[in-house]
Amino acid sequence: MANDDYHKILLDESEIPTQWYNIVPDLPEPPPPALHPGTHEPAGPDDFAPLFPMELIMQEVSQERYIDIPGEVLDVLKLWRPSPLFRARRLEKLLDTPAKIFYKYEGVSPAGSHKPNTSVPQAYYNAKAGVKKLTTETGAGQWGSALAFACAQFDIECEVWQVAASYRQKPHRKTMMEIWGATVHPSPSEVTDFGRELLAQDADHPGSLGIAISEAVSQAAPYEDVRYALGSVLNHVLMHQTIIGEEALLQLAKVGETPDVLVGCTGGGSNFGGLAFPFLREKMAGKMNPTIRCVEPMACPTLTKGEYRYDFGDTAGMTPLMKMHTLGHSFIPEPIHAGGLRYHGMAPLVSHIYELGMVEAISIGQEECFAGALQFARAEGIVPAPEPTHAIAAAVREALACKESGEEKVILTALCGHGHLDLASYEKYLAGEIKDFDLSEDAISAAMAGVPTIAG
Repeated sequence: MANDDYHKILLDESEIPTQWYNIVPDLPEPPPPALHPGTHEPAGPDDFAPLFPMELIMQEVSQERYIDIPGEVLDVLKLWRPSPLFRARRLEKLLDTPAKIFYKYEGVSPAGSHKPNTSVPQAYYNAKAGVKKLTTETGAGQWGSALAFACAQFDIECEVWQVAASYRQKPHRKTMMEIWGATVHPSPSEVTDFGRELLAQDADHPGSLGIAISEAVSQAAPYEDVRYALGSVLNHVLMHQTIIGEEALLQLAKVGETPDVLVGCTGGGSNFGGLAFPFLREKMAGKMNPTIRCVEPMACPTLTKGEYRYDFGDTAGMTPLMKMHTLGHSFIPEPIHAGGLRYHGMAPLVSHIYELGMVEAISIGQEECFAGALQFARAEGIVPAPEPTHAIAAAVREALACKESGEEKVILTALCGHGHLDLASYEKYLAGEIKDFDLSEDAISAAMAGVPTIAG
């Protein structure tokens, strides 16, 4: 760009990346394999076949650096991609900081979040394999909404188990999913044996992502024409999201900027990995040297307080075991409003690069996050979803540190979704009803008691 007056940096449709980036071949050490839940031996493609179509399984274990995005997928992605990169000039002015703040805005998708970047290819590959129905879980509802939208594009049924606390907090998410044709259940539900067992113990059970995963998996694995779709955690999901970081690299290059600090909210890891992995590639190649920081909720601090070990991805212990930072698969997080970050584990790839010292991690409480969200909304105009308020709060911290030091750092984050269907949480914050939950060591110890002990 010829001048420094820009507020948003746009790409033409012809500049949409046509390949996903797979970070695995570039890592200094390979990530630990997933293990079969019964034998504890490395899981092979056949072990994943009851849940995923073979093309997604092969992406999960791929050693190829780049994988082509199918034309049919790109045709749907063009409904909202490329997404804009904004320079947060009004927030910079409000904070009186010399820092430059950029945010990649994924709220322009039909579902209002980054999740369709992977729901569309997942629905496509399942439809191509002859699958008639997809089951899934969702926390705050962004993933369930995204999968419902994607299934509508490829004429597949969609059945969603939504964490009960979020189901009650965010009723319009259910409506959005139903508009796109999905069937939605609160989790735990009366639909599955596991759900009925939990409801018998507690009729008002708040649920968890791990429980919802168990219910969704149980309704997919036994059937030939039904499969399961996951909105985060797995390698192929994070790979699909790298279109975010690839676009951001092109956009920053247009204005001659490289980030000094990259921050991303981190629950299961897809939003963070999608933004960060292409920048990590450039960092490993010596082309830039940003500090890359995961930001998670204080009530569910997987990276900062969890243990790095093998654990189940779901509560009932039906999924393959993954080596990841975990709070224990029986952990039930407090019903904070950032429902998409309330997961007991972490993407194995994110955990792996954290263990290698390639990224940092911090946890931030709800009160600081919502305070940052109000600053952002009043300056930039966009009401953020509760999840990216964690990254906003971290960006504000960094910008204020620059104010103190006088450094002119470039800060990059991803605003992974808008909060138009999360206004009840803002209503509670404005009424003074949002409080921080500081997770106790006793709660972690209790949940970790059921985690299997596996060498390595």
